[in-house]
Amino acid sequence: MSIGRVNRTKGIALAAITSTAVAAGVFLIQGAADADPKPTLADAKKQVAALEHQAEVAGESANDLRGQITASQARVNALKAGIAKQQGQVDAVKRQIGSLAVAGYQTSGISTTAQLLLSSNPDQFLSQASTAQAFAGQQNSALRRYQIAQGKLTDLQASEQTELSALQAVQTKQNGFKKQLQTNLDNAQKVLDKLSEADRKRIEEENKKAAEEARKQRPTRDSERTSDDKNLPNIPASGRGAIAINAALSQLGDPYVWGADGPSSYDCSGLTMYAWAKAGVSLSHSSKAQAGEGRRVSRSELAPGDLVFYYSPISHVALYLGNGRIVHAPRPGKSVEIAPLDEMPINTMVRPG
Repeated sequence: MSIGRVNRTKGIALAAITSTAVAAGVFLIQGAADADPKPTLADAKKQVAALEHQAEVAGESANDLRGQITASQARVNALKAGIAKQQGQVDAVKRQIGSLAVAGYQTSGISTTAQLLLSSNPDQFLSQASTAQAFAGQQNSALRRYQIAQGKLTDLQASEQTELSALQAVQTKQNGFKKQLQTNLDNAQKVLDKLSEADRKRIEEENKKAAEEARKQRPTRDSERTSDDKNLPNIPASGRGAIAINAALSQLGDPYVWGADGPSSYDCSGLTMYAWAKAGVSLSHSSKAQAGEGRRVSRSELAPGDLVFYYSPISHVALYLGNGRIVHAPRPGKSVEIAPLDEMPINTMVRPG
């Protein structure tokens, strides 16, 4: 057999093998695609709930950095004000040095001895010489003041750069949490996109109905309950806890939105911050921070208005209503609602104020 014929035979065989491999690859890819079936409605709800919870965790981590960012920005602003003031002092000393330099230059052309010999009035000259020496002393003093003032200005400028770098680092970290939050929400949407249009509409209607039912439980303007839920406590219209509770209940049905603290949307710590602000108590916009902004209480001491914190590390907060119930902003995709106290793993409980 000739060499050319052998090569042609090998080429035909190689082409056949390649075609078979490509066909097999297509089959495997198609098989993998077929192996990723659409989730059931129940499975999709579980996956979406888990991803939305992860989004809330990332959101509260971002919220927890708010205090650091605010404090760092305040320090930067204080340093900027200090730098402006110190720059004014440096400029004032520089102007004084300039004035003294001009006064000294007028008698610096010839030596002191020559000026004395040429003077028509030696007594007057000696008096002027003493004045010139005084000018020189003032000039040296001014130079020392300038060096000190300039040194302080340099230190303040260095501190500002350090604080700005620290601020940027915290902001970058917060942006990372925000990105995690959005990634989880995007992944939740991908799960929903795998469902049929009918199932997606069913979930949407369920969420809409839950929000409507929650709004029906809002108290009236005189704080009377409109709900038939017998488990809700009859809280007296007095005390800061009652004020905070009625403020939170007035938001029932409002949507969860990360970073929101009213008046028409909230995240979990935004709701509790809003409610207790109505009672005259200032809280941070962070569940982790709020856990340290009050007196710890045991479960047996838990009273209406107390804050209940969930998960470890803390990533959620709710307001205790009494009778084993809470009001909270659950997670993205949900609305402010009333729920059982033990719906999530409790971490700690705090009484604000």
